Parts: sequence; C-alpha cells; structure tokens
Amino acid sequence: MLNIFMLLMKLFKVYMIMMTFLNYLILVICVLINVAFITLLERKILGYSQLRKGPNKVSVGGILQPFNDAIKLFSKESFKPVSSNKILYLFSPALAITFSLVVFSSFPFFEMNFSFGLTMILIYMVLSMNVYPTLISGWSSNSKYAMVGSLRAVAQTISYEVSLALIFLFFLTFSSSLSLTFCSQENFFWGKYFLYFPMLGLWLISCIAETNRTPFDFAEGESELVSGFNIEYGAVSFAMIFMAEYASIYFMSVLFTVFFLPFQPGGVSCAFSSTILVFIWVWARTTLPRYRFDLLMNMAWKFYLPVTLFFFGYAVSGVYF
Repeated sequence: MLNIFMLLMKLFKVYMIMMTFLNYLILVICVLINVAFITLLERKILGYSQLRKGPNKVSVGGILQPFNDAIKLFSKESFKPVSSNKILYLFSPALAITFSLVVFSSFPFFEMNFSFGLTMILIYMVLSMNVYPTLISGWSSNSKYAMVGSLRAVAQTISYEVSLALIFLFFLTFSSSLSLTFCSQENFFWGKYFLYFPMLGLWLISCIAETNRTPFDFAEGESELVSGFNIEYGAVSFAMIFMAEYASIYFMSVLFTVFFLPFQPGGVSCAFSSTILVFIWVWARTTLPRYRFDLLMNMAWKFYLPVTLFFFGYAVSGVYF
C-alpha cells in the first residue's frame, strides 16, 4: 500500500512539472505571436506616417505578413564570417531571445502564474543581463562597426540601468514588497501614475534607452554604423535578435501596465494599455530624430541620476523617518 502511495506521489510530481512546462510553453507562444504582430503594427504605423499603406499584399490587409517574413528568414542559408568566433557568434542570438522570454515568467497571468515573492529582483537581474548578448554579438563578429555598436549599447544600458533601478526602488519603498503581484493589487487602492507623474516620464525614457530604440538607437545607427552590432547576422540569427528586441519592448509595456496601472494582469484592459505603450515606442521612431551619444550620456549622469536620487531619498525619508 505504501509503495502504491509513493508511486502516485511521484506521478503527481511528474504531472505538475509537465503542466508547468506546458503553461510556460503556451505563454512563450503567445508572446512570440504578439511579437510578430508588433512588427506588423510598426510597419503599418511607419507607412501611414509617410503617406503610404505599408505591407498590404499578404492575406487581408497584410495581416499574415509577419509569418511570411518568418518563413523567408528561417528558410535562408546562414553564413558565418571567416574571422568570427563561431561558437559565441551563433550562441549570442539564442541567449538574447532566451533572456527576453524567461523574464515573462515573472508576470501574474491568471492560470499561468509563475510569480513569487522576489519577482522584482528577477526582473531587474534579467534586464541587467540583456546587454551581454549584444556585447557578445559585437565582439564575436570581429567587425569594427559591430564592436563600436556593442560598446555603445553597453555604455547606454549601464547608464540608464542605474536610473531605472532607483525608479524601481522609489516605488517599491512605498509598496514594502518585492512581489509584482502585490504591486499590481496595490494599484487598485492608490494611483502611482497620478501622484508621481514625473517619475513615469523618467521611467518611459529610461525604458526606451534600455531597449535601444529611436531616438536612442546608437547600437545600430544606420547613418554611422551601417547596422551596428548585428551587421554580420542574417537568416535565423538575425530573426532571433529582432524577436528579442521586440519581445523586450512588449515586456516593458506589460511591466508598465502591471506595475503602475489599476488593470488585472492578462485582462483585456491590460492588453489594450500595453498596445498603446507599444504605439508610443513606434511613434517615437516615427517622429524623433536620433539623439547625440555624448548628450545621451550627459543626460543620464547629470540630469536623470540626480533627479532619481532626489526622489528616492524623498521616498526613504518619508517612509522610514
């Protein structure tokens, strides 16, 4: 009888592991589908902003264009530069997409709730590691343009991560919890977005700089570096790099919605507000010219850092003294 009970317990553990894996697999598939349609949304918005229609030939209104692009990229032959470090060259795109997808496990999505008590630490840790695939890509390509682009990305990301960490700590000081679930539930009782509106502006600009998007896309500035850190990549590797980039944009949008706005994670209102934030990312690319790199560094260390330090000191003094 005892042996049967132990066998049932083992089978139950295997069942729970399989269900957790399947839940996360469903989450990853949903994220990748979102990423595909974010690329279509961006191309449509860029098209209409330039008085043209954008992709509209594949299916109705071009709705299947992302899948057509995916088939094209994944069916191409991959080439490796002769002088590149081949192992790291092939490893870095896979590492980039892995980091971008792993961090979604921190969100409290209904049945697929992998959230735990130290969620915010996990989020910041993965965000900090996102720069390593870019650095490895630039260095392993053995190209001057790629190397300069990756070094720019490292300097930019590290500079704005400091401000982003202080903004995190500012709001977590009032929450007294490192759980994203608790921070989300707290939004129904008081409006962070209304009381601390300046910090939201700093947060959005820091997120745009963190994801290397226009006007802070110095890692891949076409007018200066041809294509930047990804200049030697094509086919599957190129697709994985840009899937990671758009997954990071979607992640930042959902994180903003869950962390600041009084919407249930995974609901229709959460999805709608995340889409609005993705539109802001694309709108910035449509309308704003590329900033200067030295001015970006000056803004990070001489303006953003003092302002966020002041707000963080204010929060600590108000809560604990």
